[in-house]
Amino acid sequence: MTRLLFVTSNRIGDAVLSTGVLGQLLESLPDPRVTVVCGPAAASLFSAVPGLMRVIAMGKRAGGLHWLGLWGRTAWRLWDLVVDIRGSAISYLVPTRGRIVGGRPDDALHRVAAMGRLLGADHPPMPRLWLNALHREMAARLVPHPEAPERTPVLAIGPAANWRGKQWRAAFFAELARRLTEPDGILPGARIAVLAAGHERPQAAPVLASVPEDRRIDLVGIVNPLEAYAVLSRCALFIGNDSGLMHLAAAAGIPTLGLFGPSRERHYAPWGPKGMVVRTQKPYEELVGGPGYDHRTTGTLMDSLTVSMAERAAIELWQRGRQATSAAA
Repeated sequence: MTRLLFVTSNRIGDAVLSTGVLGQLLESLPDPRVTVVCGPAAASLFSAVPGLMRVIAMGKRAGGLHWLGLWGRTAWRLWDLVVDIRGSAISYLVPTRGRIVGGRPDDALHRVAAMGRLLGADHPPMPRLWLNALHREMAARLVPHPEAPERTPVLAIGPAANWRGKQWRAAFFAELARRLTEPDGILPGARIAVLAAGHERPQAAPVLASVPEDRRIDLVGIVNPLEAYAVLSRCALFIGNDSGLMHLAAAAGIPTLGLFGPSRERHYAPWGPKGMVVRTQKPYEELVGGPGYDHRTTGTLMDSLTVSMAERAAIELWQRGRQATSAAA
């Protein structure tokens, strides 16, 4: 038995990207027993990890007391291996036979590639998540299987993000969904699933209101991150802002179009062969740090990404996937 302490990110997106490293460890270590440390928002992602002992959801506390609390919960045991994606001091304060500690990521690398280097991986490990039967049953109730001939496919939309600057306007999402699902679109008559956290309903509401009731799947505030992953695995296509939800869709293996502006796609593009980015006409450097810029108060910085630009990218991504399927057949 190998006792593994895996320390990963507070944020959902970065936690998702770290799961490839965790998956590779589970495959390489003998009989692993895993304790995962992450932020409360990401905790559900790890609930079905094979060999899981517990998930420690570490919320921030004033003065860094959350790290002291974590030390108190982990220092009493001798670990076989500590893997710390965050590069925190806790890795050096708990007893362990071995440790792998992350540092400042290479600015030229995607975060998945940077994490893969911790294990000396020849190829960056693809993010992956683990589901149990209850997750799959729940997803089947919420979203029809895309391969069922009597049912239409599902277009998933992620209209929110953790910062207003990264949020494409809801009206743009609504118009894009309309174009893609009209009779001459790439997904004619498709149902439209809108996913967001409960507190993000104001951003999602205009998109939901634009979809006919018989084709609307309202999942706002309904599913946790791991359940969202299960739902997304049953969708035909995802389009959304640079967010944790976007990384969940890419990990689920569905065509994923990420909308980028004031964030760097070289670090956070949806990872995998079915991922694609379309970004604003204005570059990152022009959007961030210019005159009057304040990340605390700024509104959306995504307006130079037009609906037509996103539509062309979605069509390209969809056609690329169909061509790959035809070639494989």
